[in-house]
Amino acid sequence: MLQVALSRFQIFVVLLALLATSCSLGARPPQMTSTLIVAGSHIDITVDDGKLNVPQADLIAWIQAAAESVAGYYGRFPVPHLTLRIMPFSGHGVRHGMTFGMRGGFIKIGLGSDTTKAELMNDWMLTHEMIHLAFPSVADEHHWIEEGISTYVEPIARIRASHMKEEQMWADLIRDMPKGQPQPGDEGLDRTHTWGRTYWGGALFCFDADVEIRRQTQNKKGLQDALRGILDAGGNITQDWELTKALKIGDQATGTTVLTDLYTQMKDKPVTVDLQEKWKQLGIEWDGSAVHLRDDAPEAAIRRAITGVTSPASPSADASIQSASKAIAVMAGRKSS
Repeated sequence: MLQVALSRFQIFVVLLALLATSCSLGARPPQMTSTLIVAGSHIDITVDDGKLNVPQADLIAWIQAAAESVAGYYGRFPVPHLTLRIMPFSGHGVRHGMTFGMRGGFIKIGLGSDTTKAELMNDWMLTHEMIHLAFPSVADEHHWIEEGISTYVEPIARIRASHMKEEQMWADLIRDMPKGQPQPGDEGLDRTHTWGRTYWGGALFCFDADVEIRRQTQNKKGLQDALRGILDAGGNITQDWELTKALKIGDQATGTTVLTDLYTQMKDKPVTVDLQEKWKQLGIEWDGSAVHLRDDAPEAAIRRAITGVTSPASPSADASIQSASKAIAVMAGRKSS
């Protein structure tokens, strides 16, 4: 009797194990992994378990568009290797992007299960997160510069890669840039950590610096040159730097002291930027429903240089944008269970 009972028990254990394995496989489909090569850098993509209606080809196209925008602006992709983790959720859109210096560069970002191709190709968040890779990690009180650069550079990078219209960027900036102006009780960018001052105050600093660098260099240099200089000196997200070091290196790249001077002015006291005068000088007019760009404005050439449009008939003047974004290969469709 003991022999028979033992055999039945063993059979029961085996059946339970098989059932558990079957349930596990049914509830946990395999992950999709792919590798995207942009300008010599490897982007390893993992999609977590979950439903996504968008085809894999559209998913890769979305990531490629963001990566080529960033590579074009900086002349190369900011890190040699990026790990990108996509986390499906129920609904539409792209949410909750976060970027870290670990693993040589790591981004996790949420993607709605019902997101369409059109929504993906209109997304700004992944480009925003990838731009974070191109600046060193700084102390918490300087978080505004990290978010400000990503907020300001993102639309410019997308315009230069032909993924966004110039008019849309200026309309968005006219609407949103005032959110970065100091409010009552403000104590400067380093001491005021509201959402508006962190994201749009930082973007306001970048915009003001971009225009001033171009004024002082007769439009030969801009914020792009400063940021490329910082990246070329090794200042990506994997590095911890003092902010003053990064700004000094950026100034050296433009032959000015604009970044350092602006930081001295704005770090611990409120400074209001005259946006209306800047729009006027740059030739950006808002009629209440649309933006009109005037090429007879005093600083229209600066406006065009910021977005890479050197003349009304020329969409882009930076050849490095084209060469950086063309070197792309995709190896997609591997499965790992």
